[in-house]
Amino acid sequence: MIGQSVPRAKRRGVLLVGHGTRDQVGTEQFFSLASRLAARVSPMPVAPALLEFQQPTIAEAWDTLVERDLDHICVAPLLLFAAGHARTDIPEIVSACQARSPHVTVDQSHPISRHHSIVELVVERLEASLRELSTPAERTAVVMVGRGNRDPCAQADMRVLSEVVSRRIDASLTVTAFYAMADPKLPVVLEEIAASRKFDGVVVHPHLLFEGRLYQSILDQTRHASNTHSDMHWVSSPYLGPDARVAEAIAARIGQLD
Repeated sequence: MIGQSVPRAKRRGVLLVGHGTRDQVGTEQFFSLASRLAARVSPMPVAPALLEFQQPTIAEAWDTLVERDLDHICVAPLLLFAAGHARTDIPEIVSACQARSPHVTVDQSHPISRHHSIVELVVERLEASLRELSTPAERTAVVMVGRGNRDPCAQADMRVLSEVVSRRIDASLTVTAFYAMADPKLPVVLEEIAASRKFDGVVVHPHLLFEGRLYQSILDQTRHASNTHSDMHWVSSPYLGPDARVAEAIAARIGQLD
């Protein structure tokens, strides 16, 4: 209608929040993934932020987006499962940021969890490792290793992921282990598999996003089992990395907020 103003469409941006690591390679991989995501969700700007160890902080990334005259910020936690960071730490920091910019509205996407792109990527990693192992399927075990936390829902999500993956790979056994804060721990699971004498080969999949101390520790624990049980074949599967399918899963979670 003539003389009636038309509301401006909301200008949105994405605040991508990673956990952070002291490892330089892992940090570079996070920023590489942020670039992949930016290309996928363009023209929405993406500002990467890290909870710990590295910069920019969430507050710094928030200010970068606000300076672009945005009306709405989609907070996207780059987390595999929902736990304390997604439910408490990130919302508390974002709430403090929003108090400084009350004109900006906010919502938060779900962790990427078992999005079909993540499942496909895990299966691809495992299939490559199983080919490298080359032991008969009926004598092969796969161990899915989560970071571990005290949140029972996150632990359950990791176990469900293992169950979903087990239906898509050719191995006699697929089990879940954790590095810390949850049971069973990886060394215990590896020892039980070896002691059973039912398997000739084991693939260990560290279900992690990037390079870092945790990934190297899981490799060390797997090497220890390999040295102790040298009559068996052992292979460590790669972490997920800044793959296009991880960016696809994040973009899909953001899209669910529309």
